[in-house]
Amino acid sequence: MKKYRIFIDGSNGTTGLEIRKRLLNRDDIDLINLQEEERKDLFARKDLVVNSDLSILCLPEEASRELVIEVKGQGRILDASSGHRTNPNWVYGLPELVSGQRQKIGSSSRVCIPGCHASGFILMVRPLIEKQVLNPQNILSCFSLTGYSGGGKSMIKDYEEMKDSSLESPGLYGLDQNHKHLPEMRIMAKLENSPVFIPIVANYYRGMVVTLPLQAKLGNGDLSKEELLNTYKEYYKDEPLIEIKECEKFNIYGNEKAGKDGLCIYVYGSQDNPLVSAVFDNLGKGASGAGVQCMNLMLGIKEMTGLFIE
Repeated sequence: MKKYRIFIDGSNGTTGLEIRKRLLNRDDIDLINLQEEERKDLFARKDLVVNSDLSILCLPEEASRELVIEVKGQGRILDASSGHRTNPNWVYGLPELVSGQRQKIGSSSRVCIPGCHASGFILMVRPLIEKQVLNPQNILSCFSLTGYSGGGKSMIKDYEEMKDSSLESPGLYGLDQNHKHLPEMRIMAKLENSPVFIPIVANYYRGMVVTLPLQAKLGNGDLSKEELLNTYKEYYKDEPLIEIKECEKFNIYGNEKAGKDGLCIYVYGSQDNPLVSAVFDNLGKGASGAGVQCMNLMLGIKEMTGLFIE
């Protein structure tokens, strides 16, 4: 069996640690490590990018851009930061986006992993635009509940030390409507306008619910729950990680998919005001699971290898 040399730059961060944990015991992967004193050495990191089969960047966006510029087109890179998600020269790492997307990912040397909030929003909206169920000129709204691991090590530390009692309750953030996921949400959903986006962080570790409130009058014709269900079921009929359900329960919880790499789209609400929610793990389909899925495609490995599927 061929062993692929994989370099994770930023393997001490939340996403990097999750990806590393997933790859450690795989017999088809050989993880290439930096020495501790080389972690901030640009040239040592460049050398590993050039000489690995694939490098996964789990870095702040500016550090990611700096390294990509330095390697001058060499090596194959999968970027988990927001540094290249709207760059037309990079392939967006969401295999379920449109027909042919996974083939683009597999043949590219530059792939970006989607943002967590953005993944749920795009997977709900893009089918409705592609199938002309929604007009791309609509100004949509979206609110998204996430566990605190989505904020990385500093936020995890804040919540787990709980020195601020306000963290015991859910908190709105990104209040200036300038959240870093908004550009990719608009572009990859094929919308003409950015959505009104309200992210919410709550006192639990992992998992998220991204919710899209709709109105029947927003559709091209009357937008019904039945039309939404049929559109999603047809669009994602061959996607093993995407599940479509009419929600028949009274509650949807943020940690429902914690530890899993799949995503469930629930359709519910009333006939006049249908709602759609994407439920998934912000560290799974929202980050590290998506990274492993894209890595598999880029290396020609079976796509579901190493993913946690129910």
